[in-house]
Amino acid sequence: MRRLFPALLTFLLLGITAGPTRTEPVAVAAVPVTEWKAIYGTVEAKDRIPARARIGGTLVALSVAEGDVVAAGQELARIMDDKLDFQLAALAAQRDALAAQLANAVTDLQRGEDLLKSGVTTGQRVDALRTQVDVLKGQAASLEAQADVILQQAKEGAVLAPVGGRVLDVPMAKGAVVMPGEAVAVVGGGGTFLRIAVPERHATALRAGDRIVVTEGGKDREGTLARIYPLIEGGRVVADVEIDDLPDSFVGVRMLVRLPVGKRAALMVPNADVVTRSGLDFVWVQGAAGAVLRSIVPGQVQDVAGVEMVEVISGLVAGDIVVPVAEVGDE
Repeated sequence: MRRLFPALLTFLLLGITAGPTRTEPVAVAAVPVTEWKAIYGTVEAKDRIPARARIGGTLVALSVAEGDVVAAGQELARIMDDKLDFQLAALAAQRDALAAQLANAVTDLQRGEDLLKSGVTTGQRVDALRTQVDVLKGQAASLEAQADVILQQAKEGAVLAPVGGRVLDVPMAKGAVVMPGEAVAVVGGGGTFLRIAVPERHATALRAGDRIVVTEGGKDREGTLARIYPLIEGGRVVADVEIDDLPDSFVGVRMLVRLPVGKRAALMVPNADVVTRSGLDFVWVQGAAGAVLRSIVPGQVQDVAGVEMVEVISGLVAGDIVVPVAEVGDE
């Protein structure tokens, strides 16, 4: 047992000191980092089109409400104008009277043609009768066309959805009097995008196609800066951000957006190498006599090439060698 004890002790010590591969020291150098501006964007519908009334009258039916999903061409409401029925009745009466006159004129023309064969009347008289028949037929066709116009106006009492999407607003109620051109409902379709308003001092830093980070439900999603509008209003530049599968349940909801507004050089060290003691932050720096703790003032933590890096505002200079905590053995 006395001979086996030293060998067993050596085996245990080797097992304790053996561990994962140690990382190499990192040389501090200035690297370009992106400056992000945090703002709020608003979810907007790509197509926001009002469904307007094509005729004036009374809103007798309203089949949608805010939030309903509709298809393009679907009937949303119906408008009725009682005057159209009266106009159709008047045209029907005129058509009946004209039909009687036309029947009489046709009879006179047939009688005149028979008398012309017998030599009793003149050809001029028959031509006049034939012209009268043609005039009455033309008047009858005109009445039919007027009736078709009125029937088409009655059909246009149906208010149709201009695009497929979600109903955003219904400013009318059943029984309301509607004038031609008034919006009965507003439909948002064609998908959604995020609209942002950026202070004009950052206008020159924006580029179409830039990567945008959007925070939704506590998680970050990436989008693309699709369009930048040239008109500046109220000291702000308006831009649109395209995001895949952006929900359209609530149009107008605000979402937190971080967009790049510039680049600058900064000293970065791995966040895992920062040691906090008594509220102060330190890193191990390689010195002449070995690794020593040096106090630093850390800045923002950023993801650089998949590694969580922290910016060093003061305490280090380019060229310093940061020793990993695992190599020093400090917890």
